[in-house]
Parts: sequence; C-alpha cells; structure tokens
Amino acid sequence: MPLDQAASVRILGIDPGLRITGFGVLDKVGQKLFYVASGCVKTPVGRLPGRLKVIMDSLREVIETHQPQLVVVEKVFVNINPQSTLLLGQARGAAICAAVAASLPVAEYTALQVKQAVVGNGHAKKEQVQAMVQRLLALPGSPSPDAADALACAICHAHSVLSVRHPASGMRMRNGRLG
Repeated sequence: MPLDQAASVRILGIDPGLRITGFGVLDKVGQKLFYVASGCVKTPVGRLPGRLKVIMDSLREVIETHQPQLVVVEKVFVNINPQSTLLLGQARGAAICAAVAASLPVAEYTALQVKQAVVGNGHAKKEQVQAMVQRLLALPGSPSPDAADALACAICHAHSVLSVRHPASGMRMRNGRLG
C-alpha cells in the first residue's frame, strides 16, 4: 500500500545479530498494518570490523530501497556470556548507525516488550512470534525467525500508544503491560 495517506508511516524493524541481522518493513495506515518487505543480512565469517561493515552497508541499502520514516531496534539482553552480549551490542550499534546516517529516528524495545506486544506473552518462543507475525500481517508463509523478530519489533512500535505522538520513543513495561 502506498504511503499517500496523511495517517501513514513506514517502519523498519531490526533484529540485530552478528551472524544474522533480521529486518522487516511495514506500513501503518490508520490502524492497519501492511507488509512491505523482510529478510536477513548474513555476515561472512571473519574479522569483526568487516562483519559490522556488512551489517551497516546492507541496512543502508534496505533504508534507501524502502524509505522508512523511522527505525525500531531490539535492545540487547544481558547474556550469560558477557563476550556474546558485547558482540551483539556492536551489531546493534552498526544497525543504529545505519539509521542515524539516514537521519531517521530510532526507537528501542526489549525482546520482552516485543513478545508481550505481539504474542501476549513476554517469554514466547520464536515459533510463536513467527506464527503471530504471519497472522497479523496476513503473510502466505512463515518468515524466517530473524525476519519475524524484526517485523515483530515494527509491529510492537506500530501498536504503541506513543508511536503516534512520539515516533522515536520506546515503551516501558509497567505491571506486565506496555505503557
């Protein structure tokens, strides 16, 4: 659906990862969501700086191709392995840099917030997120886990009360609910 209506916004969701970064683009027109595109950026095995460059360059291309008005990035969770958390944070930084380089506002949500908003359960499994994304966007098939997570980030922001008034503001979890 084209973005020719006044109450529409194109949102790019990003699920950062050093090996695979998922992305998903959707249009919110009024209260309806329309799937635009999704996919994954896969980085080659190798040195960290080269992998981060692939993430940033690929997301810049996605931004140029799909012209989102804002970007939503999943926040990093603290992993048992601090080295893994640090590496994931660097992939997330590359994604944010791609958005900022395009002068786009960036909203951030935790995985718990995204899952709560999309599935209704903050501890949902990847398969549940995939199924709900497929259902909410009326997709003919299930997106890959990373693309589904990215689309879920975009859906979470599209459904947030704050997204209409403050497109770059994240939501907070209060008493088990987004608000």
